[in-house]
Amino acid sequence: MTVDESPRQRTGGRAGRQAARARTQIARQPFLTRALEPFEVLNDEGLSLIEANADTILQEVGLEFRGDEDALRLFREAGADVQGERVRFPRGMCRQIVQATAPRQFTQVARNPDNNVEIGGKHTVLAPNYGSPFVRDLDNGRRYGTIEDFRNFVKLAYLSPHLHHSGGTVCEPVDVPVNKRHLDMVYSHVKYSDKPFMGSVTAPERARDTVEMARILFGADFLETNTAVLSLINANSPLVWDATMLGAARAYAEANQATLITPFILAGAMSPVTVAGTAAQTLAEALGGMTFVQLVRPGAPVVLGSFASSMSMQSGAPTFGTPEPALVLYVMASLARRLGVPFRSGGNLCASKVADAQAAYESAATFGPTILGGVNFVLHAAGWLEGGLAVGYEKFILDADQCGMAAVFVKGVDLSENGQALDAIVSNEPGQHYLGTAHTLANFENAFYRSEVADNNSFEQWQEDGSLDAAQRANGIWKRMLREYEAPPLDEGIEEALNEFIDKRKASMPDSEV
Repeated sequence: MTVDESPRQRTGGRAGRQAARARTQIARQPFLTRALEPFEVLNDEGLSLIEANADTILQEVGLEFRGDEDALRLFREAGADVQGERVRFPRGMCRQIVQATAPRQFTQVARNPDNNVEIGGKHTVLAPNYGSPFVRDLDNGRRYGTIEDFRNFVKLAYLSPHLHHSGGTVCEPVDVPVNKRHLDMVYSHVKYSDKPFMGSVTAPERARDTVEMARILFGADFLETNTAVLSLINANSPLVWDATMLGAARAYAEANQATLITPFILAGAMSPVTVAGTAAQTLAEALGGMTFVQLVRPGAPVVLGSFASSMSMQSGAPTFGTPEPALVLYVMASLARRLGVPFRSGGNLCASKVADAQAAYESAATFGPTILGGVNFVLHAAGWLEGGLAVGYEKFILDADQCGMAAVFVKGVDLSENGQALDAIVSNEPGQHYLGTAHTLANFENAFYRSEVADNNSFEQWQEDGSLDAAQRANGIWKRMLREYEAPPLDEGIEEALNEFIDKRKASMPDSEV
């Protein structure tokens, strides 16, 4: 959509003060490094029980790997019991293979090295929404996403100091043929941002196209020893991996690129209704997928992913912000650390259709455990609405503000001499405020997180500034950001080579809707 002036938008007053503050106060961080220890909900005995249950699932039930004879061959040669498309694994086999070769932590490079991210360990990388066919904003409501919307969200993620990653399919650009839109999406990430990005997984050949574009951008030799692309590979729960996902995973693994191996589970429909049952199934499915990647290319980076939502037992609709998925997240984060691989989960998730109070409290209830649980890669950190069916412009801005708060929180308590502030307390008389003390004056600019969206002024000042609610303020912010956007420089030769590759690929196939 085009960026215009909203009737609610004001160029002076509070909006002007807020814009100036946003430009001067916010420092960009390439990724978060947590000083806090992860929150645990199970002890070693409980975690060992779930690991044993996952091994029982893998041994007695097994996983189906559909439509991929080469995958079945790899498993058979590694010692698994393969009957048709069903693969059963001896106890401990998958864990042993993954732990032997999968890296505990890896760097995903960006075309701007200052934006490289560390995935694993004590690091957290925040990436925007993924996969929504619809977009929403206050001016135009809910509608199908376009390539212009896609570019807008890439630009907003690039401009946000609180998002470390450009993401992948931030929204589905339905005005571009399905079999060609991956080329436009990857190009948009490369052209309009210099942060790391994700690749296409909707068909193996589209994954290979992504790898080829990364080779043009970074160089073929460089890609052999560096991770430039991270891609989302979802299991077809319960207990199935299909040919599309396996083919995409193989394309990335063969090129030594990273994959998020993620069972996507609606508990009660795609797994048992219990936390422990969902966690055991998630671990079993993820272990099968990660084992496949390591058999294709030992050492290829993999991330254990978990996406589990609860559901309304009355309507069957997915629900978000409920306690049970938070418990699954905490358990799976612990299991990933025990396995020795990075972990993906979480986000600012909600079922609300608009950026309202429901969106806020459900998002907070999912994002809090994300940060406390020690998630390494966070997809859907900004923009998610309607159970993922829509990405909202205003919600994107509101969520990014929460990401900024998380960046402060994960640093923990400052116990430096300045943080203790003992001299300030000792030198201040009882009953005297601290507003004019040397310590306060030295720290006031960065003492507390200052929201880019929240209004903390008096009622009268709020009225004078237009009586705007949070969504209306966010509306003005994203429009200002897009008006002020400037593309990061891109080498002309690389850009020409990318366009030549895209034109050639598009000309090689007719438009298709599948």
